Amino acid sequence: MRTFLIAAAAAMTVGLTSAAPAQATYWSCQGGYVACGGGESSTKSYSKKSSHKAAASSYGDDGYVPMKKKTRKASYNVASDDDDQPRRSKRRSRVTNSGSGYSAGGGMASYYWQPQRVASGGWFNPNALTAAHKTLPFGTRVRVTNRHNGRSVVVTINDRGPYVAGRVIDLSSRAAGEIGMKGAGVVPVSIAVLGR
Repeated sequence: MRTFLIAAAAAMTVGLTSAAPAQATYWSCQGGYVACGGGESSTKSYSKKSSHKAAASSYGDDGYVPMKKKTRKASYNVASDDDDQPRRSKRRSRVTNSGSGYSAGGGMASYYWQPQRVASGGWFNPNALTAAHKTLPFGTRVRVTNRHNGRSVVVTINDRGPYVAGRVIDLSSRAAGEIGMKGAGVVPVSIAVLGR
């Protein structure tokens, strides 16, 4: 039985290797303009010349369908006073200058205390006044103010994070204690960048 299977496999291999390629003269193009290349043979397969011209007109010179240009529409707010002209609204976050630095906005802050490596290269010290921020450079000093009680602390950015949706900064355990947020765990804060 084994000899028969080997002989059958050999015969199939010889049959596949000696097969001739298909003759292109027996084929006619039945597809669209791009698939058939738009040559002489592709136009012969169409019975109506007008349908071929309509199909060809939607393609560019290079044979590809041109993409539609995207336009950005501005959003308008109608003024509430006597203005008849609509005003264009700008949706950008503002960075405001204050006397002791600039505001980097605010949001929800949390704190962490687990010993781990920080993104700046060292080990996390929960007793240091440090914080993790997603975008501020390492070594940047920021003032974090608890919006519930008005207490603030100056911390140095030495890590990346937080990686929880809706949070903007992760404080060390000591920094969280300075602004009185340890009981709540997560509080709304304002952040002002002081520099390096």
